[in-house]
Amino acid sequence: MRIGPHELPVAALLAPMAGVTDRPFRILARRFGAALAASEMITSDVRLWSSAKSRRRMDHAGEPSPRAVQLAGADPLALAEAARRNVDLGADIIDINMGCPAKKVCNVLCGSALLTDEPLVARILAAVASAVNVPVTLKTRTGWDRDHRNAVNIARIAEASGIAAIAVHGRTRADFYTGDAEYETIRSIKDSVRIPVIANGDIDTPAKARAVLDFTRADSVMIGRAAHGAPWIFRDVNGQITSSKKITPLSRSARRDIILEHLDSLYAFYGEDTGVRVARKHLGWYLTKLQHGTELRRELMAAENSSLQFALTRRGLDGWADGVDAA
Repeated sequence: MRIGPHELPVAALLAPMAGVTDRPFRILARRFGAALAASEMITSDVRLWSSAKSRRRMDHAGEPSPRAVQLAGADPLALAEAARRNVDLGADIIDINMGCPAKKVCNVLCGSALLTDEPLVARILAAVASAVNVPVTLKTRTGWDRDHRNAVNIARIAEASGIAAIAVHGRTRADFYTGDAEYETIRSIKDSVRIPVIANGDIDTPAKARAVLDFTRADSVMIGRAAHGAPWIFRDVNGQITSSKKITPLSRSARRDIILEHLDSLYAFYGEDTGVRVARKHLGWYLTKLQHGTELRRELMAAENSSLQFALTRRGLDGWADGVDAA
């Protein structure tokens, strides 16, 4: 799949997720085969960029190209200015968020709420696409609710506005993350536009990724929640898609080493206090995916400094790594 000048050699992308896709996680996902890993959502209000959270979200040090930044907002001029500034800071691709279902986002007519105002969508996309000399992409949902699925219209507007690719989560805003994602709308979008279409929603195994691509005829898949605690999923999905063969799972010792390396990168990126808090979230996901014991989880959640948290993780996973996964 090509996005502007960027040829993406594999089919699986990491979905931008607030509170998850920070720089350490993006680099880890790219290492295991994610073709693209967009930043956490950044507000288009540049007056708020002085916060530590915003500065971290715009930090791309050591991140491989192409570097994608996702912006959220409702004002075309503000989004255009935010896009220009992020390109100056190293963004190779600008992504516009029209998919976030969170109330605090939708209540200010951002995220999925923009789907209720197609003329505004057109103004935003045209303004941003014309403001920068890098590709602009769009992340969206199928509509505001099931009675107003207008993603095909949104995709046509995006193509006419100069958008380089569109990623579609197969749920409406009203669905949030409940029920099953539907892919019929994504298939209809693929039939309606010539720009690349990326399928998103409930893609949690290599087999599911293959089935969604076959059904929708999308150009690639975007993986979100299934990557929590399993950044190596991109390795498995890309292997299934490119060779139709099951990839040999990583050994337990390899997964232990990945987790410990991830902890180190979180402490370095966030510092002591915030690093420990952010690590708790990822450790919870890792232990769930590894089906590890609840006692270690309690110890890790209670650890108040990075040295103790790291030592407890190493001790707990060393014993687990000596075991063998079921065939």
